[in-house]
Amino acid sequence: MPTAREALLDAAYTSLATRPWTAVRMVDVAAAAGVSRQTLYNEFGSKDGLARALVRREADGFLAGVDRVLADRTGADADRLAGVAEWIVRAARTNVLVRALVTGCWSDRLPSGRAARGVPAGAAGAAQRRADGGVPGAPELVEDVRGRMAAGVGAGVPCEVVVRVAVSWVVAPGAGGGGVGEVVRGLL
Repeated sequence: MPTAREALLDAAYTSLATRPWTAVRMVDVAAAAGVSRQTLYNEFGSKDGLARALVRREADGFLAGVDRVLADRTGADADRLAGVAEWIVRAARTNVLVRALVTGCWSDRLPSGRAARGVPAGAAGAAQRRADGGVPGAPELVEDVRGRMAAGVGAGVPCEVVVRVAVSWVVAPGAGGGGVGEVVRGLL
């Protein structure tokens, strides 16, 4: 059974399918999660805190997927790197927040996950600070993936190129029958 925190994050994510973040109401998220509004505020502090926690969760899930692909020691390095490229494209196509994280292209329908302007860092309550795990920008996320790939397959492999090809495939998919995995294998 999910915790109240997970249920709230799930409800907030589900809300994005039908309305822009600006129209998502805290009372509706709490009701969908089956908890009180006070529980939501105790957990996240504010709507901005909920947004940061939601984006952070999706970023963490995306990076866990990268780690799962790299953990497969049965394949050749080229196959594992192609697998990471395929994961990047698949995750970005199925999750709007991952797509925004990877490309840096945020629509006004999405929560940015960035700290609210004009709120001094020390003014946040404990619940707000818990939600502030830090949300990576696209350059930091790409660097994190590149670093994980380099650690997983060793030096000398063009991990930067693989990540950038995958991100470009998210923005402008290739034509023809092949996928990003075939392109990466060809490069390697």
